[in-house]
Amino acid sequence: MSAYNLPPPDEDGPLLPWLLAALAPMSRTGVKELLRDGRVAVNDTPTTRHDHPLKPGDRVTVSRDRPAPAGRTGRGIAVVYEDDDLVAIDKPPGLLAVATEAEKTDTAFARVSAEMRARGAGRLFVVHRLDRETSGLLLFARTEAARDALQADWDRVTKTYLAVVQGVPRRAEGVVESFLAEGRDLRVRRVPAGGPHAKWAVTRYRVVREGERFSLIEVGLETGRKHQIRVHLAGLGCPVVGDRAYGAKADPAGRMGLHAWRLAFAHPTTGGRVQLESPLPAVLRRAVG
Repeated sequence: MSAYNLPPPDEDGPLLPWLLAALAPMSRTGVKELLRDGRVAVNDTPTTRHDHPLKPGDRVTVSRDRPAPAGRTGRGIAVVYEDDDLVAIDKPPGLLAVATEAEKTDTAFARVSAEMRARGAGRLFVVHRLDRETSGLLLFARTEAARDALQADWDRVTKTYLAVVQGVPRRAEGVVESFLAEGRDLRVRRVPAGGPHAKWAVTRYRVVREGERFSLIEVGLETGRKHQIRVHLAGLGCPVVGDRAYGAKADPAGRMGLHAWRLAFAHPTTGGRVQLESPLPAVLRRAVG
């Protein structure tokens, strides 16, 4: 895939405004399409973020061709990013990330693995998981070494979600901290410190938009406990829509309103910063107006 270099930026600032100036007279829509398609790289690391921070001297390149992995595989999975070490997909809601006792065959891992085998692209390795009803970014590794490096550094990965919730938190932003434990009924609850299986959980949140009945919340995870976001937002009196297990009464989107929006991490081989984004699904955007 051929690419061309742009003149390096001479001051700090976000990527999109700089690109609009550097690529003039290309239209704003055209520049956004380059970003959306993963055709812009900063210091050899592709990014889709409009607000990716630039520093003087950064190397910015634009691919002349759309990357082959962009789009949708033959098994209904959209690939957001792929290189020799990683595959990131946009998992749809309702699809398990990996196999369970109840479902061993139709999972995101199985579908993408089958696609990789069909084109002779080798094996796939699980890095992390998403709940069945959560959509968005799901990362796999293409080598055991990449998987091990990512998992060893997983606490340093920036994981940002978007949640459509009932009502509005009393505070526009804040931090929720508690111990969580899974019960025999598979539901996760707050528990006292020192309790059996108790795990410390920290969630940061910020209200992005308030609708008439529902709000859009940006959520950052400092820990990665099972159902952490769902339990913590419900504890604020704002359960995720469609999440009846944790108290939701409304289901305006016909699905749970939780989406894995952004992942940012050090590439396991190059060390460069990888920043990925999956846009909020339209059905969830409409729920908050």
